[in-house]
Amino acid sequence: MPLKEKLMEDLKQSMRSKNKIRKDVVTMIRAAVKQREVDERIELTDDDIIGIISKQVKQKKDSISDFEKGKRQDLVDLTNKEIKILLEYLPPQLSDEELDVIVKKAIEQTGAQTKKDMGKLMSLIMPQVKGKADGKHVNEILAKYIK
Repeated sequence: MPLKEKLMEDLKQSMRSKNKIRKDVVTMIRAAVKQREVDERIELTDDDIIGIISKQVKQKKDSISDFEKGKRQDLVDLTNKEIKILLEYLPPQLSDEELDVIVKKAIEQTGAQTKKDMGKLMSLIMPQVKGKADGKHVNEILAKYIK
C-alpha cells in the first residue's frame, strides 16, 4: 500500500480509537505532504514522503534538548512518543555496524583521508542511507575514521 494511503487509513483508525497523539502526528505528516504538493505542483512519491518524515524526526529530536533545558519533562515525553510514531513510517533504521560497513566502503571508493573530504563522503553516503539513518549520526561515525 502506498504511504499516502497508509497515512489516510491510520488517520481514520486513530480517530476511531480516539488516539489523539497518533492522530496529531499523522495529521502533521499529511499536512506537510499536502503543503509540498501544492507548493511544487507535483504528486509526491513514497521516497519524497519518507524524506519529509525524516526531516520531522530530526526536528523533533532537536526540540527535545530545548525542552530538557526548560525542564519540561511533559513535552519531552510527548515528543518521544511522537518520534516513535514517526519512525513507524520510515524504513528500519540501520545499525551502527551496518553504517560502519557503508562508511568504510565509501572511504575506500573515494580514497578520503582528511576532514576536507567529509563533504565528498557525505554526498556519497547519504543517498544510500536516506530515511534509514540520521545525517548527524552518519557524520559521527565518519568522524571516527577520518582524522
